[in-house]
Amino acid sequence: MAHSTVAAEKARNDLGGKLIRAALIGLSVLFLAFVLVVPVVSVLGYAFARGFRVYLDALHTPDTIAAIKLTLLTAAIVVPLNTLFGVSAAWAIAKFDFRGKQILITLIDLPFSVSPVIAGLVFVLLFGAQGWFGPFLRDNDIQIVFAFPGIVLATLLVTFPYVARELIPIMQLQGREAEEAAVSLGAGGWTTFFRVTLPSIRWGLLYGVILCNARAMGEFGAVAVVSGHIRGLTTTMPLQAQVLYDEYDLTGAFAVASLLMLLALLTLIVKALVEAFGARRRRPA
Repeated sequence: MAHSTVAAEKARNDLGGKLIRAALIGLSVLFLAFVLVVPVVSVLGYAFARGFRVYLDALHTPDTIAAIKLTLLTAAIVVPLNTLFGVSAAWAIAKFDFRGKQILITLIDLPFSVSPVIAGLVFVLLFGAQGWFGPFLRDNDIQIVFAFPGIVLATLLVTFPYVARELIPIMQLQGREAEEAAVSLGAGGWTTFFRVTLPSIRWGLLYGVILCNARAMGEFGAVAVVSGHIRGLTTTMPLQAQVLYDEYDLTGAFAVASLLMLLALLTLIVKALVEAFGARRRRPA
């Protein structure tokens, strides 16, 4: 009798646990559907509301093409520079002890805690007409703010931590023994890096580059401050979508937004493939 009572109580507990688990999973799915699926469907619905031909025509306007080219060009400049900085900073922090190391780590974390709008405002205060270097730039006919250099600088500032923050814990976990052994056997600095360090961080490096590229192409706040919203010259894809939306060109605005969404989905797919392939390569035979 006691045994059957215990079994019945256990069955009730198992049933209650399953119900709670199913309810939590259902709430999670509903929340994700609300914040992810509904916006995606809305963007695609507005983009194709007037037909595929109108959608293509909206993407082939001169201003939109210029915005796409500017976004891709900015990412092509920013991502390699941030990759070089991230690898150098992570290598220095993880492999060496030096004075000011904690300050460097703090500076790398700074863009995560500062609003991108504030980051853009910093460049306006430095390089704007009334900024610290404004008179010098004006006298030498150099324009940074409200021009392409300002967009590159603002994007650099908000994206430079991504590669470094991805590589620092990986390098710290690996330690210095492999590099020290290579140096003791006569390998130079570059040989040690390319033959020992780089192969062990390649998946983390690729992951950081993917995140950096996604943020560079989708950055809005800092670029909005320094760009001046000059159509055809300083409007990136996010800014172009806002300009078109403000002009009630919903098809054009959501067509540009759909391209950004497609880039985000491709980034997620590549990120998932990198994680899966990297985990499989790291798994012991």
